[in-house]
Amino acid sequence: MNLKGETAFVGRHCGSNRYDVTRELVRFYADALGDASPLYESYAPSLLFHSECYKVLGEWYLKNLFGNLHARQDWELFGAVPIGSPVHTRSTIIERYHKRGRDYVVNETDLMDAEGRLLVRGRTHQSFLPAGGPAKSGFVVDENTSREKTRAAAAPFPTATGADLPSLEKVVDERRCWMFSGPGRNYHTDREAAKQFGFPNIVVQGMMSTCFVHQLMHDHFGRGWVIGGKMSLKLTNVLWVDERVFVRGRIREEQSEGTQTRVACDVWVEKSDGTRVVIGEASALA
Repeated sequence: MNLKGETAFVGRHCGSNRYDVTRELVRFYADALGDASPLYESYAPSLLFHSECYKVLGEWYLKNLFGNLHARQDWELFGAVPIGSPVHTRSTIIERYHKRGRDYVVNETDLMDAEGRLLVRGRTHQSFLPAGGPAKSGFVVDENTSREKTRAAAAPFPTATGADLPSLEKVVDERRCWMFSGPGRNYHTDREAAKQFGFPNIVVQGMMSTCFVHQLMHDHFGRGWVIGGKMSLKLTNVLWVDERVFVRGRIREEQSEGTQTRVACDVWVEKSDGTRVVIGEASALA
């Protein structure tokens, strides 16, 4: 029980929803992401409900929305999302912490089939400027500033030395932003709305880059990704509308997992100038 009037507390149930997984939803996702896998004739994309946690912002977001950033995203895949059947979601606050002058809230969102079997689990780490902290004028994100570059002592990445996965190339234009983050007007779809939150241009929703990594892994591992995929990604830089990115992966190691083999990869998304917007790891069954 929350005894101090805090709305975003660990253990808070933030909401549940029921959806019908239709072919129309699958086609819309494929169009928005440029991810037209032929396997989507048999099952839906695992991240079809990629932004479900954001449907309940008032339940877990902190009050100071100015300059808030999506910092990290974890996904675990346990089963194929069925087409033509209902699914259910459940959203819960599982952690809060403070790091480098920011407050973080972690939302865990589960996707389950009609029988209650867990299909997909996502953990979203959202960071906020602390209440009573820097004024709006003290928060600056411009199109030439890289949060990644400020971490000069960061460990080298990638360290994997195996084979490269076939890379993907994407251009994130306004249409793609609207399809992914719309239809409402917000700082992921509208320039003026972005300026109200301290950004000079449309901020591409961080979740989109995680969907690009999903496509990279799904294209290479197929069903071995859908029934056992894992990824943990740090969002290291802001991606702006109309920028071109390359989605890359490199095999790090293979390990036995029961009667199967898990293939671990370093994965990243980088701009044309080499600036990384996402770095992390992903693994699948082979």
